[in-house]
Amino acid sequence: MSKDIVKSKEYQDFIVALVGKIKQTRQNVYQTANRQLVELYWYIGKSVYEKIEVAKWGEGIVEKMSGDLHMRLPDMKGFSGQNLWRMKQMYETYKDNSKLSTLLRELPWSHNILILHQTKAIEEKEFYLKTCINEKWSFRELERQIDSSLYERYMLSKKTDTLVPKTKEKEPLKHFKDEYMFDLLGLKDEFAEKDLRKAIVQNLKQFFLEFGKYFAFVGEEYPVAVGGEDYKIDLLFYHRLLRCLVAVELKIGKFKPEYIGKMQFYLASLDEQNKLETENPSVGLILCKEKNSEVVRIALSRAISPVKIATYKTKIIDKKLLQQKLHSLPLP
Repeated sequence: MSKDIVKSKEYQDFIVALVGKIKQTRQNVYQTANRQLVELYWYIGKSVYEKIEVAKWGEGIVEKMSGDLHMRLPDMKGFSGQNLWRMKQMYETYKDNSKLSTLLRELPWSHNILILHQTKAIEEKEFYLKTCINEKWSFRELERQIDSSLYERYMLSKKTDTLVPKTKEKEPLKHFKDEYMFDLLGLKDEFAEKDLRKAIVQNLKQFFLEFGKYFAFVGEEYPVAVGGEDYKIDLLFYHRLLRCLVAVELKIGKFKPEYIGKMQFYLASLDEQNKLETENPSVGLILCKEKNSEVVRIALSRAISPVKIATYKTKIIDKKLLQQKLHSLPLP
């Protein structure tokens, strides 16, 4: 074996290509195995449903089935009485909805069970199924979004677009929420803008659970020099999917129209000084404690660079209160 070959770019590229192929194949194998497992659980759930609800074998048959399956398949897990009931419940829930029953195959069993048990209306289940698939949430991320009442907050925003959009969405602002939940930052009831910024920087891992996995942290109080004067952007991120810089301004009060001009200035400066030729124009996100939709609409009507105005909460609102408020809204 020649040492020159091992050190050559050709060999290094060869290894990189092999590693990429191995990783992709491993991922494909995992996805195929997961799909087949959910298919199996769907079949078992359907079979249990038919024997209990149609053939009237009685509910006691489930424990008997579990014991016999364990006896005949001692090396296989997942066939406890509780799990068999879960399979039946999954089939009962989605059997009349071919669209959602197809989506189930795209998620791990643990994700499906979480959505099945932690959500109520079929519309809510559909929301989390679709969003979880599009955003590729881990179990923890999905649990986090359900616990923070993402669906209720979306519905109360009265928007027709998705709160967490499809990853192929071309409009950059569609990748930002209307409201963020920062309960994981451990903020006190009273805090300053610098406290909020510091809490985010010190808790980036928790912050990204809410903000999204496509964001990469660039810096805090990011310096921008224009005309011999120094300016500072509260937080600067890079969005890997949009391939652009994201400037974030933090406000502890209500949105004010003058915030737009300042953000436009920052974005123009970033595009001129920092943006690479291969990157897209920078995007702005202004996070406020509250906002008036009419004021926001007028303020953004002449904005040149894309800017999103979003609100945030530092404590999770009781889910039941949100549901009550949601149900009190007039039907469209």
